[in-house]
Amino acid sequence: MKQSRKHNMKAGMIGLGAMGIGMASNIAKAGYLTGVYNRTAAKAQNLAEELNVKVFDQPEELAANVDIVLICVSADQDVLDMVEAIALTIKPGTVVVDMSTVSSDTANKAAAMLAEKQAAFLDAPVSGGVEGAKNGTLAMMVGGNSAVLEQARPVLEAMTGRIMHMGPAGSGQATKAVNQIMAAGINQAVTEALAFAQAQNLPMDKVIEVISGGAAGNWFLQHRGPTMTRGVFAPGFKLALHHKDLKICQSMAKQSGASTTLIEMTIADYQRLMAEGYGDEDISALYRLKSD
Repeated sequence: MKQSRKHNMKAGMIGLGAMGIGMASNIAKAGYLTGVYNRTAAKAQNLAEELNVKVFDQPEELAANVDIVLICVSADQDVLDMVEAIALTIKPGTVVVDMSTVSSDTANKAAAMLAEKQAAFLDAPVSGGVEGAKNGTLAMMVGGNSAVLEQARPVLEAMTGRIMHMGPAGSGQATKAVNQIMAAGINQAVTEALAFAQAQNLPMDKVIEVISGGAAGNWFLQHRGPTMTRGVFAPGFKLALHHKDLKICQSMAKQSGASTTLIEMTIADYQRLMAEGYGDEDISALYRLKSD
């Protein structure tokens, strides 16, 4: 069954940023990718040549030629602009999967817009960073109809290690907000603890190795600890993007009356770093503030 669907399903990718490029490459490898669209056309052209797929000049053109539209862009308005564009030409029965990190409200608006065209929508944000996108090991949290998810699953499996259906439209984005708040807390804890270790004149590689093997061990410590303590902050996840996500979390938390202490502290720290020109660095650049 999966084999026959593989040859019938045509996917198009909108958004070829750091995450989108890895995702598109894995979908192409699995044999689903028909074409790509990106606002910066040169980037789309280069990738299309590499993957031997078509470049679409407009999102409307892409939507008219595929069965599944995958979106990975930066912000809420970008998602709504893309959905508005593809709604002009989308065929009934097409599935649109948005893998951007936006608010649950935006996901619900997009779902409603597409429902008017008899097209289905899944909000399917991902976690795992640039490495996960490149290696096809992303964790995906999905909101929307479970039958639609099953229809899209073969394509989504090409770029993920784990797919979890979380509930109706908006649930994927709400789950991603949980992830982004937790990532902020882990960043605060790891950067502060490692700055403390440095102040104690401890051998940093040994600190990271021994703590990674115990109860306080975590992915961020293991993968970003060695680089941050050497003053290297090449982005796996850009600080300015996490800041944008935490602003979304802040507004969702205020609506529901949830605690925002950690969110607000991290937003303030990130704003300070962005003002100093570090917004395009990895979120581990928070170490700069802790080790001042």
